[in-house]
Amino acid sequence: MMFLALFMLGIGWVSAQVRVQGTVFDEAGEPIIGATVLVKGTNQGTVTDVDGSFTLTAPAGETLVISYVGYATKEVPVSPNVRVVLSEETSVLEEVIVTAFGTTTKKSFTGSAAVIKGDEIIKRQTSNITNALVGQVAGVQGLSSNGQPGTGSSIRIRGIGSLNASNTPLYIVDGIPYDTDISAINNADIESITILKDAASNALYGARGANGVVIITTKRGKTKDILVTLDTKWGNNSRAVPSYKVMEDPGMYYETFYRALYNSKISAGVTAAHEYANKNLLDASQGGLGYLVYTVPQNERLIGTNFKLNPNATLGYSDGRFTYLPDNWYDELFKTNNFRQEYNIRVPSDNPIFQKCKKLRYFRRELFKKLFIREFTLFSKHIHFLMEKQRLF
Repeated sequence: MMFLALFMLGIGWVSAQVRVQGTVFDEAGEPIIGATVLVKGTNQGTVTDVDGSFTLTAPAGETLVISYVGYATKEVPVSPNVRVVLSEETSVLEEVIVTAFGTTTKKSFTGSAAVIKGDEIIKRQTSNITNALVGQVAGVQGLSSNGQPGTGSSIRIRGIGSLNASNTPLYIVDGIPYDTDISAINNADIESITILKDAASNALYGARGANGVVIITTKRGKTKDILVTLDTKWGNNSRAVPSYKVMEDPGMYYETFYRALYNSKISAGVTAAHEYANKNLLDASQGGLGYLVYTVPQNERLIGTNFKLNPNATLGYSDGRFTYLPDNWYDELFKTNNFRQEYNIRVPSDNPIFQKCKKLRYFRRELFKKLFIREFTLFSKHIHFLMEKQRLF
């Protein structure tokens, strides 16, 4: 009976598998090569061949997911014969691109350009627009010369075009060339950014667009009602990549330096090498450190012959009046409470004659605790005013 039950179970499992043969076409009836066909919720799948055909085995009652770049994903039930027609992803082709002469759609634009929406920009917690562009568009690099809070990146589009002249792209804000600090523009004020990368796209700007053009469109009023929007962000800045393994305390540094002096004289013998390292560890004229931040009991060594710090040594030293302790500069630079706060308020409005949008921003970021750079504070105000020519009478 057990054998019969297992036999029937095996028959049921085999009958539950369906051999699927299908073909994938586009709307013009042309076969799509390399389309991905997967059983929904699994990694089981295949790709279409040069004829758009595919074959795979799938459980009965499951769903096949067919996808291809530039086409909308489609789901069909599992059956022995499948014919799938994929439609083009119109949302990508209809994307609006701001150019030198107006606006166009991506499907009718022949140059090389990329569009970044404002919603994608504000997702990145950066203090300026240049840092928000880094890593968003192919061919656009950001070079940062220092880590001072509020410092932006130098944007390079498709590399460096000149060794002597400027490599900075041309910035256009609401149709007007922008020659001041681009970091002063609030990320929350941006509606979209279009980056023109090739000569055909930049032709209207002439030599000024030789390094590429960054066209920024700011937000404006869209409704007749006055709508006040307040956006607040609080956060903490921390190191994303773990630090390398370094000297963790003064004792480890003294031990390592002692071993280096010891190794330099090991050819003279172990005893002689230890004596040399102990004698010259604090003698700067003989290659030693020249200073001591530990208090060591009289007639005892700082570093023993086991290359370890004397357990009787105490960190710090006294001149009889004050006790001096070494600073931990890493903790001073990268403290844990790097508080970041940002406040944005927008008051847009619209009517048949003019559009305007008033915006205020306060941004503050702390980084260094006891050095000369303590915090970065930005307060900016932006008023967008657009008047349309209309006949009033």
